[in-house]
Amino acid sequence: MVKIFTSCVLVLLIVACSPQSSQTEAGATTEAALILGVEQTERFLPLLAGKRVGLVVNQTSMLQQQHLVDYLVSQQITVQRIFAPEHGFRGDHDAGAHVAAGVDTATGVEIYSIYGSSRKPSAAAMHDLDVVLFDIQDVGARFYTYISSMHYMMEAASEHSIPFVVLDRPNPNGEFVDGPMLDEQFRSFVGMHRIPLLHGMTIGELAQMILSEGWLNTAHPLELYVVPMLNYRRDMRYDLPVRPSPNLPNYQSIRAYTSLCFFEATPVSEGRGTDFPFQVIGHPTLYVADTEPPFSFTPRSIPGAASNPKFKDQQVFGQDLRHAPVEGLDLSYLISWYQVFAAAGEPFFTSAGFMDRLAGTDALRLAIEQGLSEAEIKAGWQADLAAFKEQRAPYLLYP
Repeated sequence: MVKIFTSCVLVLLIVACSPQSSQTEAGATTEAALILGVEQTERFLPLLAGKRVGLVVNQTSMLQQQHLVDYLVSQQITVQRIFAPEHGFRGDHDAGAHVAAGVDTATGVEIYSIYGSSRKPSAAAMHDLDVVLFDIQDVGARFYTYISSMHYMMEAASEHSIPFVVLDRPNPNGEFVDGPMLDEQFRSFVGMHRIPLLHGMTIGELAQMILSEGWLNTAHPLELYVVPMLNYRRDMRYDLPVRPSPNLPNYQSIRAYTSLCFFEATPVSEGRGTDFPFQVIGHPTLYVADTEPPFSFTPRSIPGAASNPKFKDQQVFGQDLRHAPVEGLDLSYLISWYQVFAAAGEPFFTSAGFMDRLAGTDALRLAIEQGLSEAEIKAGWQADLAAFKEQRAPYLLYP
């Protein structure tokens, strides 16, 4: 059995979760400002002092206007190694692009890739560490790979008896629990845990669940510390100050991402190679249009974001969702575009295997191909979602 928490962790969680509010001059109660885990330096610096620290960080790991790496170095913390996930330490790699090892030029700290030839660090990369700290902004979708990287880092830390510290950050899709549960047959790096596509949990809550449910592939205990946020609510709007990956530039793209990512497994563009990725949908000849004439765009090569996007330098036609309310998992776009392709006798799920890995099951693709409506499809996973909400309840830290 893995060890769930030390008493110190429980104290951190209880103290940090106490509600805070303030009174205006007129006597009305106002909500206190959101305080991130990384902003509570008094909670985690004592865990790092005098230790050799491994950091799992990227471009989102900011403490106010300063990167966490630079801040820790300024505090005389020994940063032994940086572990870089998908998109790299600075967040400038295409999706799926190999992340190479190297050295951070600003600090001289070694960078070790956990999105290259190996997604789990070797024993050589862990042997000289005393603690690992994770601080990366997630977006709340199961197929967003930062939670998979966290899983493997937790596993490596447990195998080497290294404490693991998570600095919690908001889930910008935190009010939604929707989508199919992962079928273990379709487990992959874009879906490792039996959770819904939209799980409604923060990275810190997920870390607790991954450990406590025994999902780590190890029999070793893990000393897990989570530094929760203060004054966070699951339904509060959170505009990310730094884009979490090159093709999620704003709040709209992050909200639409879960619904539009399935188009990656089709011949249809989801806007990579534009200034508005995951906010538009298009194809040169077959399309769904909301306006007349139809909305059009032309994907181009954007190094570090979309070097070779679908239909590069071709005009495509379709839908502009930049101002459309896309909340939760909206299957209507996928179903509508599938119907257009089916009517023309053209294949739509041209990468069925990838579609099924994204969905975590083949049931969603098969249901669409069978002509089921969105309501019928979603009805099929409600019992699983209800069971998941009960299962996750002990790990929730916020209202």
